[in-house]
Amino acid sequence: MPVPVPRQRVSTPSTPGTPGTPDATGGSRTPGQAPAAPAAGGTDLVLLVIEDDPAGTFTVPELIDASGNRVRVRTARNLTEAERLLTDDVHCVLVDLDLASCRTDDGDRLAPLHHVLRLAPRHAVLALIPSGDAALAAEAVRVGAQDHLCREELDGPLLSRAIRYAVERKRADSVQVKLAESRLRAQENARLERGLLPTPLLQGSELRFAARYRPGRSRALLGGDFYDTVRTPDGTVHAMIGDVCGHGPDEAALGVELRIAWRALTLAGLCGDELLSTLQQVLEHERDNEEIFATLCTVDIAPDGRRAGLCLAGHPSPLIARPGGAARLLPYEDGGPALGLLPRARWPRRQVELGGAWSLMMYTDGLIEGRSAGPGTPRLGQDGMVEMINRQLARGLGGEELLEAAVAEVRKLNGGELTDDVAVVLLAREKAATAAADRSARPDPATGHRAPRRR
Repeated sequence: MPVPVPRQRVSTPSTPGTPGTPDATGGSRTPGQAPAAPAAGGTDLVLLVIEDDPAGTFTVPELIDASGNRVRVRTARNLTEAERLLTDDVHCVLVDLDLASCRTDDGDRLAPLHHVLRLAPRHAVLALIPSGDAALAAEAVRVGAQDHLCREELDGPLLSRAIRYAVERKRADSVQVKLAESRLRAQENARLERGLLPTPLLQGSELRFAARYRPGRSRALLGGDFYDTVRTPDGTVHAMIGDVCGHGPDEAALGVELRIAWRALTLAGLCGDELLSTLQQVLEHERDNEEIFATLCTVDIAPDGRRAGLCLAGHPSPLIARPGGAARLLPYEDGGPALGLLPRARWPRRQVELGGAWSLMMYTDGLIEGRSAGPGTPRLGQDGMVEMINRQLARGLGGEELLEAAVAEVRKLNGGELTDDVAVVLLAREKAATAAADRSARPDPATGHRAPRRR
């Protein structure tokens, strides 16, 4: 049996005292969808009036907005009919607080307004109240109406102005809400970024540290690259850099988890193959699917700063530069696979000699996978990166300046923004630090004991 549908009314603008002509048009809308914004000129505002005046004495005067356009008026006898008439093109709702169908046993005079605010949370709402009830007017605005109008004082210019102001106030309120939400998201991202880009724990070390990080996603703070550096109580400096495949928020979260796990395992005394095997277990438990993997490069620099252990898990080999010589890549043979690819993989630790003074640069593949001379040209690659770094070193750059210039030149060579995440870490041991370390390592002639290490 068909269910009867209440007849819907759309009132055309009328002169004062003349009721609007009913029409059978109506529409549907998506719940919670914002109304269409009126243009500066040439687009009519649409007002939905909800009132059930049984005597038919309540009329809406002819409305002309500030741009000279007519305000189209729809009327609904009750909230059920209003919900059907609340289509996407409605800009403002005028609700009569004396609506009989919304009267409650507890005498809540704001019940119609509460219902409309739930029904149209993104629309401007005006409350129609009896003249002289200032307390009710103030309460209506407090609970969410953009303004109030008195029934006995209603005229065309007043209503037109109130509609326009209400629409603009609602739009301003929506902008403020979006700004507040944006600030909250930015704060949350900043907190995540602090976890992704950690403060190095190098207290007591004579090594200099610098880092640069640039996510590949537009306007993003986070990516799938991660790094960390810590000094253990025995004086060894441990550093790592890694890259989770992909560069979205899920990959960024996984990168944070792997970095924190690496720091905890390193401070607990794990190193080399044992550490990477445990990290692979963490990755396997935390990843969304079995296709996710991560590359990793770890170095552990001896307390005297002259040698280091190197482990590569599918990751590009670091670059080393010494005073008076060209930068070159450290040996990358015998590296193991990326984490998450083989269940029983092994990652051999290779001993490398660093020398007295040096700079060691660790990086992710975002630095070498950009184009060498704009779109369509071959990728920069490791050889191109080494040549680029040597040009920067020839200019006398080092530390933060070297990394900043390197990332800027890679972007310039690529012909625009890089699509992949980029992370670069630089550890350096200078001549002054070398001399101090050598002095601390030599025995005191008078006592035969070594001098205490400078903190």
